[in-house]
This record gives sequence, C-alpha cells and structure tokens, in this order.
Amino acid sequence: MTPVELSRTLLYAVRRAVDDGKLAVTVPERVVVGPPGPGGCGDYASNLALQLARPAGQPPRAVAETLRSYLVGVDGVTDVVVTGPGFLNLSLGDAAPGALVADILRRGPRYGYADGPGTGVVSLHCPRELRALVVMDSVARLLRAQGVTVRTSCEALPPPEWAVLLGDARVDVTPHPIDVSPDPRNVTLRPLPVPATDPPAVLALGPDAGRWALLHPAPHDRPRPGAGEHLAQRETNPLFRVRYAHARTRALLRNAADLGFAPEPGTSAGTERLTGALADHPRVLAAAARDHAPDRLARHLVAVADAVLPLLPAVLPVGDEKPSAAHRARLALAEAAGVVLAGGLSLLGIDAPDHL
Repeated sequence: MTPVELSRTLLYAVRRAVDDGKLAVTVPERVVVGPPGPGGCGDYASNLALQLARPAGQPPRAVAETLRSYLVGVDGVTDVVVTGPGFLNLSLGDAAPGALVADILRRGPRYGYADGPGTGVVSLHCPRELRALVVMDSVARLLRAQGVTVRTSCEALPPPEWAVLLGDARVDVTPHPIDVSPDPRNVTLRPLPVPATDPPAVLALGPDAGRWALLHPAPHDRPRPGAGEHLAQRETNPLFRVRYAHARTRALLRNAADLGFAPEPGTSAGTERLTGALADHPRVLAAAARDHAPDRLARHLVAVADAVLPLLPAVLPVGDEKPSAAHRARLALAEAAGVVLAGGLSLLGIDAPDHL
C-alpha cells in the first residue's frame, strides 16, 4: 500500500464511521500521512483523529479508537496503534516498499503531484528583487503541482540579465498585488534579499547553482552566493550530492541493461531510511506549496540523496555473481530515488543531468 492509497483508506474509514453514526463530521477532502513522530511506531502516522475531534465533539483518542476499528483488518494494514493524544500509527505489510517503488516508477516525475486540478486560485506578487523572483517562480511550480491555479506579478520589470536564473518564467508587471475574482488568495513574497552588491555573483553561478543558492536557504536566511561553495564538485556541496546521486542512479540503469537485467520493485533489507524519505515526498511537496517554502523541498532532496548514496555500491552484482531478485529490487529502489530527485529539482527550476 502506497502513501496515497493509505490516505484514501483513512478517508474511507472516516466515511464508514459517519455512515454508521459513530462520527458526526464532514469527511475531509484529503488526509496527510507521514513518518511516525517521537513515541510513535509502525510505517506511517496521521493526526487525522486530532483534526476531527472538535467537530465530532469527542476526545481525540476516542475518535482515534473509532477509526482504528475500521482500519484493523484492511488489506495491506497489519496493525494500528493509537499513541499520544490520538495519533494513528499504521504498520503495513511486507510488500509496502515494493508497492511504494512501483507507484513512484508508474507516476514518474509527477509522483507527489495532486491527482487532478483543484479549485483554488493563488495570486503571487513580489518586489523587483532577484531572489524574490526566483522564489516566486519555484513557489508557482509547487502550487501548480498541487493542482492550484497560480497568477504571478512583480512590481516592475526585471532587468534582462536576470533571465539567466528566471529562464522562461513570465510575470505580469504591476506596482501592487494583482486582484482577480472570485476571491483569490493574495500573497506577497518577500524573502531576505540578495545584498545589492551580490546579484552579479549569483548570476555568475549559472542557472542551476544560482537558483540553488537562492532557494536552499530558508526565506529568512541570507543567501551565500560564493562560487566556491555552490560550484564545488565535492560532497560538502549539497547540490552536487543531489545531482550526483541522480546521475549515479541513471548510470546504474545503463550498466544493469548491459548486464541483461532490469529493475523489479520488491523488498530489500536495510533500506528503511531511503523508503521513508521517498514515502514522505508527497507530504513535503504539499507542505512546501502550502507554506510557500521551496527550501523545504531542497532540504528534502538532500535527505533523499544522502539516503540513496550508501545503497548504490550494492545494486549491481560483483564478479561472477548473477543478478538476483535482491539486485533487481535495489535497482528499482535506486531508480525511484532518481525519479524523485529529478522531479524535485525540476520544481526548483534546476536541471538533473544523466551524466555528471
């Protein structure tokens, strides 16, 4: 069972509880699942019961126990434990990692995207400042990936040389936030700007390193555009680790094809850290879009890269060793990580080359 399928299972449990008269609530449109927090257990956790407690007029733990009764025994769910004030902790069957990988490979770079267009409209506005424009472009990409219609505007036309980092991004020019109907959300993005003397240094980094230098720090942190840090081809550079990890996964697929075997989703021991990071990707995308925080996605991609790199030396058979089911499963997991890395970088407007 994938995270998306688990979310649907939780929604179905709420619907059944409402139909049976156990809960008097409006069934939410979506449920977010993620790794268990401190004191939690299992594969995934949800605070759904805490969200429903007030409208249900019941304590959160009572709501959680009600939902638990509808979740126990569902195909793919092996255990449900209520912890803390009412967190639902769910354990899935042994096939969960394989199903997760299969889902990622099926969805490709759109893994973590909304299933379809939504009804929301967000109007983004920013000052005529390099970092603000780059952040707005990435936030717009994240929101559109979540099915949101986005309109962007800037208080003045940016200079032509900024196109190195902005690419084909198009924004309306207006001194004030744009106003459209019906009743859109209007957001003005004001990350800590690049110092007045630094734009040339950022532009000199090129489109990929330059955007990373502006997006990786949190909006309230000052970016550091030093070329030595962001262009260095070594492990101390987080952008290099992310792009190197992606390129390695692509190289492994080519090498495996030369050896005559292909990826096949399955279970591989010792990969819990990576599968957890991959499973968390949809939640990170939704949170980064909701909070207008592309830095969250950047840090998540670093976590995925750091989790997949130790796996890569064990993907291909060594010497006279024949490709086994374990090799195929690890290759599929590596490919899934590469898909997530490439898709995440594209939402930041950064290229993910197959060769590095």
